[in-house]
Amino acid sequence: MIGRFPILDVSPVVDIGTAKAVVGETFPVRATVFREGHEALGAGVVLYTPEGQRQPLVPLREIAPGTDRYEAEVTVTSEGLWHFAIEAWSDPYATWCHDARIKIPAGQDVELMLEEGARLLERAARRVPRRPALAEIAAAMRDGSRSAHERLDLALSDLVRDELAERPLRELVTRSQRFPVMVSRRRALFGSWYEFFPRSEGAVLDTEDGEPRSGTFATAARRLPAIADMGFDVVYIPPIHPVGYSFRKGRNNSTVAQPGDPGSVWAIGSHEGGHDAIHPDLGTIDDFDAFVARARELGLEIAMDLALQASPDHPWVKEHPEWFTVRADGSIAYAENPPKKYQDIYPINFDKDPEGIFTEVRRIVRYWMSHGVRIFRVDNPHTKPVAFWERLLADIAATDPDVIFLSEAFTRPAMMHTLAKIGFHQSYTYFTWRNTKQELEEYLTELTGEAAAYMRPNFFVNTPDILHAYLQHGGRPAFEVRAILAATLSPTWGMYSGYELCENRALKPGSEEYLDSEKYQYKPRDWEAAEAAGITITPLIRKLNSLRRSHPALQELRNLRFHYADQPEIICYSKRLAGANHGADDTILVVANLDPHHTREATVWLDMPALGFAPGDHITVTDQLSGHSYHWVEANYVRLDPHVQTAHIFTVAPA
Repeated sequence: MIGRFPILDVSPVVDIGTAKAVVGETFPVRATVFREGHEALGAGVVLYTPEGQRQPLVPLREIAPGTDRYEAEVTVTSEGLWHFAIEAWSDPYATWCHDARIKIPAGQDVELMLEEGARLLERAARRVPRRPALAEIAAAMRDGSRSAHERLDLALSDLVRDELAERPLRELVTRSQRFPVMVSRRRALFGSWYEFFPRSEGAVLDTEDGEPRSGTFATAARRLPAIADMGFDVVYIPPIHPVGYSFRKGRNNSTVAQPGDPGSVWAIGSHEGGHDAIHPDLGTIDDFDAFVARARELGLEIAMDLALQASPDHPWVKEHPEWFTVRADGSIAYAENPPKKYQDIYPINFDKDPEGIFTEVRRIVRYWMSHGVRIFRVDNPHTKPVAFWERLLADIAATDPDVIFLSEAFTRPAMMHTLAKIGFHQSYTYFTWRNTKQELEEYLTELTGEAAAYMRPNFFVNTPDILHAYLQHGGRPAFEVRAILAATLSPTWGMYSGYELCENRALKPGSEEYLDSEKYQYKPRDWEAAEAAGITITPLIRKLNSLRRSHPALQELRNLRFHYADQPEIICYSKRLAGANHGADDTILVVANLDPHHTREATVWLDMPALGFAPGDHITVTDQLSGHSYHWVEANYVRLDPHVQTAHIFTVAPA
């Protein structure tokens, strides 16, 4: 039902679920607000804390004159379920100002207009006793010894306008319903992820008995200091559970495993246990606890894989055969994505025993939570019912709102967006497949627009399943520029181990699978030798994560702005956070060459207001990668040789 004044098209509002924000995040609230006639209308937004406390009114400003579309930026300061509401009102002072500016100079109803203005100011003074200045101005407006022009100027003075902007006179106040915003901890929006297989770290391939030996949690922990030194915040480990023996996959996904082949970690479950067990080669639960504790000492969080599927040897297959789909020949259906077949994995049929499956999964999640895991990367959530995830995530959030879930759903947009809306805190995206300037600008405009109210992207540059052709054929410059793009475009980014070594050998032409994929075998890497040989981009990664931590502008999603470059291979964008670092703006400007093979030149035209400057201003840009500074104006020449430097990452200051 429409109130006295219509309040329509409010955002951020999500059709299912709730809008999202994180502690300290500033986000826009918008609404269409209008009224009949010509009298002035005021509008504002009010935040309500999770405890229900009303925060001060924040005025809404019309985005463009005559559109009736209003906007304000608000900031949430604590975790929990916040709400906001739009308020609209008749503004008698603004109406009087409009009429008085016209009538009094024209000599129309001069004394009557001044008297009506004086009464408005008296009303405002009575409402707040600490406003004696308003009462004094009201008295002066009745002083016939002053000119009408002088008295009008008093009523229109900055003092009056500031007072009434802070505490406006409001009539016929209309309030919208309250709209929810779920506020999470900062890690839900900002963080740098590193993925590695614990079984590969410390693995020995050449043993006396001829069979390779797995790494352990103890040997994997030796890798953690180097990961922390690169500036990562989250260590994501693929499944650490027992691996099935039946139909175990061999090297490069072959259907026949050789002696010593460890199988795919996603073929979960054997006689040694299921989703609540540790693979015995990795150690014990005490060893896992020590691994988590060591990560915590280094400032790292462990993200654990939640892959809801089973090998044919999983205890569930015997204990709960009703959880699986049985084919006409009596066999249990294994996973397929024709023509691909995954004989080592049984999908769970969530419609067979929804309550029993939910209870078991909740038990598993809470078990690992009790061992220090507060982040879960969920494998293929799009192959399970959305209603299941909505219920599970709500159940966990009700008692542990700090627990974060990342959706690994490389699937159709509707499913990806819906999973984000119903509670997933972060989402994998199509970033890996967006490589041209047009693709990047269009996709990032989508992600930082209305979708930012509910979908937080996690830009992984590679995964054990995805080695894009751009990386296969672009050499070191391709790895450098994709890391720069991911780390500066998105507040959360990630990489899979080996990226820093520019590993780019594909299984076969046209495939995105790695040759000798770590999914099916141990892959120990000689990190020290790589560093000594200089075949690593670790220094760049360390620099990127350092910049991300020291520049708040890079920790936000909605503040991305693209600038025009007149060549398709050169992309330019900025992120600005006004008032960061105790009052100083924080602005990062990136210019990158997307062609990993050739030197490219372009003229970059800067949107100066987007950088916090006026058109025609001169600025100083300092490249954080090279240390060089330049004097820039609106139009600037750039030249980037990808074999020397693939991009500029500038800080921006007045000239």
